[in-house]
Amino acid sequence: MARPRILIPLPTSFDEAYNQQCWPEFADAVRDAGGDPIPLPLTHSEAEVEALANGADGILLPGSPADMDPARYGHARQDATARADPAREQTDFALLGAAERVGKPLLGICMGLQTMNTYYGGTLIQDLDPMPVNHAAGRAVQAAHTALVTPGSRLHGVVASLPEFAEESDGVGRLPVNSSHHQAVDAPGETLRVTARCRQDGVIEAVESQDTGRWLMGLQWHPERTLSSSPASLALFRAFVAACSQQG
Repeated sequence: MARPRILIPLPTSFDEAYNQQCWPEFADAVRDAGGDPIPLPLTHSEAEVEALANGADGILLPGSPADMDPARYGHARQDATARADPAREQTDFALLGAAERVGKPLLGICMGLQTMNTYYGGTLIQDLDPMPVNHAAGRAVQAAHTALVTPGSRLHGVVASLPEFAEESDGVGRLPVNSSHHQAVDAPGETLRVTARCRQDGVIEAVESQDTGRWLMGLQWHPERTLSSSPASLALFRAFVAACSQQG
């Protein structure tokens, strides 16, 4: 049986060293989960991206050192906002449009979540500093804080049975996650619902489609970095790849 083809754009158009370090982590996570990762350069036209997306079984939007252009969600740029990456934004928006038209499974991680939220009409917090939690802890910290996961969500269904997930009396569960970002979702996009928040400060950590029949999930943390230490990380990629395998 053929492995589902997962299209993954390069993280950035301006930092090749970052691409060489980070894109393989996403690719390895997809392979470990049973998928076939396909790199997508940021040089294609919108029509070309749509054609490539139509030939894939799913789409993964990775993290990036760039920040979204605040003009896309109607805000003025703040000093703490990193440079934008128009080529990455154009590629992501074309992929999101293609996925929306045909309902392909979609997973967004870190900036990928932020792009997704912007595409669906949401806004972003441009800088989280100062906060009670160091959300920019980085890859050296494997568990930066705890995320509270909403009962009944797709995310809850993936991680609830795993040993690192601790369920409280009200049904809300605690999942330890890493953290490597300084921006976050502010107002969620119109068709998205919030499914996890940082326990310590309420920062939005995950969203998914309000349509329970649509496999669309955005995560603010980086499960691709903790596959060997976190069963939940591998479970999330396996759930995504399993959804993609049903597209063929």
